[in-house]
Amino acid sequence: MKRLKLAVIALFALVTISNVNAQDENNPFAVGFGVNAVDFIFTSVTEGDHFKDLLGSDEDWNVLPSISRISAEKYLEKGFSLQLAGSLNKIETVRNVNDSDFLYWALDASVKYDVNRLIGETAWFDPYVHLGGAYVSVDSEGAGMLTFGAGANFWFNENLGLNFHTGARHGFDDMVQDHWQHSLGLVIKFGGKDTDGDGIYDKFDACPEVAGLEEFNGCPDADGDGIKDSDDACPNVAGLAAMNGCPDADGDGIADKDDMCPNEKGTKANKGCPDSDGDGVINKNDKCANEAGPVANGGCPWPDTDGDGVLDKDDKCVNEAGVASNNGCPAPVITKEAEASLENYSKAILFNLDKTSFKPGVTSKLDEISKVMNNNPNATFVIEGHTDSLGSAPLNLRISEKRAIAVRDYLVKKGVDATRLEAIGYGEGQPIADNKFRAGRAQNRRAVIKVSNKK
Repeated sequence: MKRLKLAVIALFALVTISNVNAQDENNPFAVGFGVNAVDFIFTSVTEGDHFKDLLGSDEDWNVLPSISRISAEKYLEKGFSLQLAGSLNKIETVRNVNDSDFLYWALDASVKYDVNRLIGETAWFDPYVHLGGAYVSVDSEGAGMLTFGAGANFWFNENLGLNFHTGARHGFDDMVQDHWQHSLGLVIKFGGKDTDGDGIYDKFDACPEVAGLEEFNGCPDADGDGIKDSDDACPNVAGLAAMNGCPDADGDGIADKDDMCPNEKGTKANKGCPDSDGDGVINKNDKCANEAGPVANGGCPWPDTDGDGVLDKDDKCVNEAGVASNNGCPAPVITKEAEASLENYSKAILFNLDKTSFKPGVTSKLDEISKVMNNNPNATFVIEGHTDSLGSAPLNLRISEKRAIAVRDYLVKKGVDATRLEAIGYGEGQPIADNKFRAGRAQNRRAVIKVSNKK
């Protein structure tokens, strides 16, 4: 018997386990089975002897060499659990060795408290105290008893451990003698909830419904890039931490998902695309990728077909060299101001009735006209003669032609080259006023000068 005591103590002392946890809400159920030993207590023995007896100084332990104690328990909360246990034994020693032959059985109900709640988690070592009641029968004599004591679980892994349990049983009558009961056996805890089956209990699983990794508190890393999916902007494609888990194939510092040109190094300003000529048009949209040009022309420089320094887009005479002041067209033979003056003076070229002679003041206007003509030597002019409706049409046609010639001759005398002047008569066919009235007919007896080559 003493050898059994020593074996129990040695096994209790030599168990070395690592990185496991006590029974809790994640493994709320536990069952145990093992052997139990019963040691009767007598009031005539001193407290010191009781202690010596507990450690095995006497040969009065009663042990049934088989599985003789079975327990089941449920974790409650805050370190408390409820245990139900049944035990069977054969009492061969009460006071003296082999002084009896009694059948012993007991049914226990106890509340256990995990001491780690007070001292802090000790991983594999899980001590506890217990208090409860039991119904104990010895030699067919049964009684209810108060039970109290302590114990410990030594966890081999997450679910399996070694249990040592000891406690005193105190009766309130003489039916059953007070005694110690010790037990040693295996304990199995189970029932932890792991919804996603990733080995991490829901309580500690930040993603309890999706299988994940321990290093991410149970959350997944689908692409295996070391960034959990909840923090990964590209959870299904391996990427870089600097890119929030997204790849950057061209290494330009712009994540592929935001990169319009993921396989070509570019700039953030161009959304990851290159612009070789720096004209603001990315290469894939640039018709002249190596030659700077405006966006409006597809990244190509504007052409100047006629080489006059005026770009085609602004040149109204693309195929004819001109000047910028005239929108790329050749300089006009006469300025707009001069043409306006010519038109204004021409309004005053009026003639006497049925004659080719000028009304008073006309020659001063012709003098001004000659100055305009001489100041614009590249311009040519047409002089149009007109009449009122009095007289026959053939006569009026002849008179209108003579009036045009009269104006031409006067201008030639003033130094205007005759080759630049053309005289044409239009008769009565282009009136500017009503011939029914004298004033109207006076306005129709006129000459008009126009520029015939504006370019």
